[in-house]
Amino acid sequence: MAAGDKKEYWRWAESCWTDDSKNWRDARIVTAGIDVGSVSSQAVVCVDGELYGYNSMRTGNNSPDSATNALKGVLEKSGMKLEDITYVIGTGYGRVNVPFAHKAITEIACHARGANYMGGPTIRTILDMGGQDCKAIHCDEKGKVTNFLMNDKCAAGTGRGMEVIADLMQIPIAELGERSFDVDVEPAAVSSTCVVFAKSEALGLLKSGYTKNKVIAAYCQAMAERVVSLIERIGVENDFFITGGIAKNSGVVKRIEKLLGTTAAATKYDSQIAGALGAALFGYTLMQKQGAAAAKAA
Repeated sequence: MAAGDKKEYWRWAESCWTDDSKNWRDARIVTAGIDVGSVSSQAVVCVDGELYGYNSMRTGNNSPDSATNALKGVLEKSGMKLEDITYVIGTGYGRVNVPFAHKAITEIACHARGANYMGGPTIRTILDMGGQDCKAIHCDEKGKVTNFLMNDKCAAGTGRGMEVIADLMQIPIAELGERSFDVDVEPAAVSSTCVVFAKSEALGLLKSGYTKNKVIAAYCQAMAERVVSLIERIGVENDFFITGGIAKNSGVVKRIEKLLGTTAAATKYDSQIAGALGAALFGYTLMQKQGAAAAKAA
């Protein structure tokens, strides 16, 4: 590392994927969902209502550019052009600033729909642990939201909070989950619910003799307790599903499962694409309805 360079321990792995078993050129309807979040942005492309490809990357300086760059990754990997996409829906906090979107839909609705696809129609309770907020969602068998609660007052219990801890501990964020279990005794949770004060408390614990792993464990426990209190207010019904980047952190997920006495449903998909996937699926449904209406009118 060059002198003066600072390693970005918070930086998580971006990813871009397409399903080589599918030929998008054969599809009747191609839709895209663009989820511009506070920390990450995702673009998902669906062909005839099935996941075809996605790109997940860090959100940039503004929403329009973040949306454009996210979709660009999928387009370049697939050889697709924007005009090949039938319909685009924007979601996330920057949903109204997706320049090529035909419609905007709230991330709550989109995460529920995406979780329904990723985890199956038995999913009823969803925990979306985003970059700057956390949502507990109830949905029906079609992925339609029936109730939700959201906490957006502080970044503690969110992806941004975990990024702060990764930098503070100087440990890559992808390693925090497993490192949190490498302790002799499970520590009590850090007491603060604010990232700024939790950071100060973590520094104090290090000075008092805590190992880095023990501090991470204390913070993971605090995150788990914080989101579980939100879930319990809305009520937990099986099956339970977690979306967002924190779903990849075993240190938080396993502690949530222990507190709730249930196991989160597994999925073969990237948990961060749920919102964009739900948006793309909504686009497909809208196109189907328009086609049916046109056929009926004819």
